[in-house]
Amino acid sequence: MEVNGLPLHPLVVHAAVVFGPLAALLAVGYVALPGRRDGLRWPMLGLALVAGVSVLAAYLTGRYFLTQRPELAQLPGVSTHRARAKVTLVVTFVFTVVAIASAWLHTRTGAVRLLLAAALGVSALATLVMVVLTGDAGARAVWGQ
Repeated sequence: MEVNGLPLHPLVVHAAVVFGPLAALLAVGYVALPGRRDGLRWPMLGLALVAGVSVLAAYLTGRYFLTQRPELAQLPGVSTHRARAKVTLVVTFVFTVVAIASAWLHTRTGAVRLLLAAALGVSALATLVMVVLTGDAGARAVWGQ
């Protein structure tokens, strides 16, 4: 898959690198600022969905990119990037599902609210960390640093 002669993966990863951490930070704000939850609910949900789709697109285009250019798999750091990408895909999927549940059950109180807040906070932080680590591994694989 290419756009104007450029492989799609290096283009798509920019969306994942922007929207993944942005959605995660907004979700942390949603959890940490209970007085602002009403205003943060829809932007958090929208960005979580965009982040989930972006990470999925980055993962799929990365797999396709390596099937088209198998010699790249031999570069140092590509195996680390691939392994982290698999974890990032799962973590971001969980984050997106928890964000949907949190937005859906927004008005709940008590234990449900606490469990959702904890799950959203943990999955958001995990998404933030994994997107950064995966992006760093990809950049190091390409630039050799």
